[in-house]
Amino acid sequence: MSNNNALLSGLAKRLLTDGLIQDSAIHEATNSALAQKIPLVTYLVQNEIINASLLAEVAADEFGTPIVDLQALDPEIFPKDLVTEALIRKHRALPLYKRGTRLFIAVSDPTNLHAIDEIKFNTGLNVETVVAAEDRLHETIESFLDQQDTSFDDMGDTDLDDLDIESGEVKEAEADNEGDDAPIVRFINKILLDAIKTGASDIHFEPYEKAYRIRFRTDGILKEAARPPVNLSGKLAARLKVMSRMDISERRVPQDGRIKLKLSKTRAIDFRVSTLPTLFGEKVVLRILDPDSAKLGIDALGYEEDQKKLFLDALDQPQGMILVTGPTGSGKTVSLYTGLNILNTPERNISTAEDPVEINLEGINQVNVYAKVGLNFGTALRAFLRQDPDIVMVGEIRDLETGEIAIKAAQTGHLVLSTLHTNSAPETLTRLRNMGVPSFNIATSVSLIIAQRLARRLCKHCKEPAEVPHEALIAEGYTEGEVESLSLYKAVGCDKCAAGYKGRVGIYEVVKITDKIGRIIMEDGNAIQIADAAREEGFNDLRASGLEKARQGVTSLEEVNRVTTGH
Repeated sequence: MSNNNALLSGLAKRLLTDGLIQDSAIHEATNSALAQKIPLVTYLVQNEIINASLLAEVAADEFGTPIVDLQALDPEIFPKDLVTEALIRKHRALPLYKRGTRLFIAVSDPTNLHAIDEIKFNTGLNVETVVAAEDRLHETIESFLDQQDTSFDDMGDTDLDDLDIESGEVKEAEADNEGDDAPIVRFINKILLDAIKTGASDIHFEPYEKAYRIRFRTDGILKEAARPPVNLSGKLAARLKVMSRMDISERRVPQDGRIKLKLSKTRAIDFRVSTLPTLFGEKVVLRILDPDSAKLGIDALGYEEDQKKLFLDALDQPQGMILVTGPTGSGKTVSLYTGLNILNTPERNISTAEDPVEINLEGINQVNVYAKVGLNFGTALRAFLRQDPDIVMVGEIRDLETGEIAIKAAQTGHLVLSTLHTNSAPETLTRLRNMGVPSFNIATSVSLIIAQRLARRLCKHCKEPAEVPHEALIAEGYTEGEVESLSLYKAVGCDKCAAGYKGRVGIYEVVKITDKIGRIIMEDGNAIQIADAAREEGFNDLRASGLEKARQGVTSLEEVNRVTTGH
C-alpha cells in the first residue's frame, strides 16, 4: 500500500480493498470532502459515486456497528427536545430512542467521534451509534425537524390556542355550526402549517354547490391543496372567523380580520383574513404575512447591480419621491419595506400610512387607514407633516388629494415612498398627470420609479438547457451578438420543486428622473416618449430585465413571457 493510501480513513481503505472505487477516485473524493468540510460518506452519495445503501452496509461491517432501516421505524417514537436542531444538522445525527441513560443515534459515518462527544456533552447521556443510508438519513432528518419546527403541541403560548373566545358569538357558533370542535381545529391548524411550509402566499377556502376546495398560491400560481367534505363548509368558515375575531353571526357582508400564529418564541406569522359571501357559503382568503420577507435585504430581491445602485442612491437623498408600481402580488410591499429597513435608524422619524398594515416594523410609526371614520391616506399624510417627519411612506396614491400632499411633502424636505397601480415606469408619470397633478410638480418631486414583476425561479436541481432556434431568440428581443453565446434553461420538475420552479425573483424597471426625462414630463410628453428617453438613458425596461434574468439562467424564457407579456 502506498504512502498516500496510508493517509486514507478506515472506510476509504475498505472501499478501495473491496474494489468499490478506484485509487485516484477515493483520493480525489477524500480531498474534496475535506475542502468542502463535509463527511466523506456525504460527498460520495451526493456525487453518486457509490450507492448509499451499499455504503451503509460496508461502513456497518467495517466498524462493527448495527445498521438500521429508517423506513421501518415510526418517526413518532423519535425523542423530541433531547438534541438541538443545530446539533442534528451539524453532525447529520438523528436521535432514534432513549433507553435508560443511553441515547441511540443514527449516522451515516460512524467514525464521526466529534458528533458523539458533543451530543453526549449536551444531553448528559451515553451515546451509541447505528448506521443508516445517507440519503434516507437526510430525508428523515428533514422530515423530523419540519415536524418539530411547526408542531402545534410544542409551540407554547400560540395565539391559535390562546384566543379569547368567551363571547356570545362563539357560543352561537358552537351551537349552530359546531365550528370549534376538535377535528375542525386540527384540520385548519394543519392547513395553515402546510401553507407556511410550502412557502404559500395565500390560502383560499372555497365553497361550491357540490364540492369544497382549498387552494394555496405558491410562487404566484394557485394549486389545489385539499378537498374536505362539502358539508363542512359552514364549520370551516366559522372556525376561521373565530380565529380572526370576526362577527360569526354575520354571514351576509364581507369581513376582515387577522390571525397571529406563534411558531416559536422568536418567530410569528400573521394572516390577513377576508371573507366574502358567495352563492354557496362564505369564501375565506388568508394572506400570509411573514415578517422575515421584510428583512430579506436588497441583495435577495433580484436587482441588477446598476438598478440596486439607483435605488440606494435615491434612498440616500434627503428629499424626493420614490414610486413603486406593479399589479397586485408583484412584490411592491416587500420592496418598500426593504427600503424602509435600510432607512430605519434612531436619527430618523419614519411614518407610514397603509391599507392595511401588513408587517409590523420596529422603530417605524405605522398607521392603518380606516375610511369609515375618515382616516384615509390624505388625512394620515396631512397629520404626518405636522409631526416632524423625515421619511413618509404612503401605501398607495389613489386620488388627487393624496398625490398633491405627497408631492408637497417631497418638495419640502421629506423623502416620500409610495405605490401606484400602473404597468410600467413611464405610465406612472402619465397616471399622476391624469389624476390632475401638474407636470411641473411631477418633474421636480419624483426622483425614482420602480416597476416590477415576480417571476418563478428555475429549480437548480433539475433545470436543463433549452434548445431555442436562432430566429426565435431574435424575435424575443435578444441581439445578434447575445445569441451567439446564449445558454437558456427550461423547467423540468423534480421532488424538490413545483413543476420545475422553486421560489421567485424580482424583474425590475428602475428609472431615474433625469433632466432629459424631466423636460419631456414638463412638455406633457406621453408614456411612449418617456419610455424612449429612458431607453436612451440606459434604463432597461421590464422586458429587457426579464430577458437578462433568462440569460443568467435564473428563470426560463416562458416565465419571462408569462410575467411581462401575459402569454
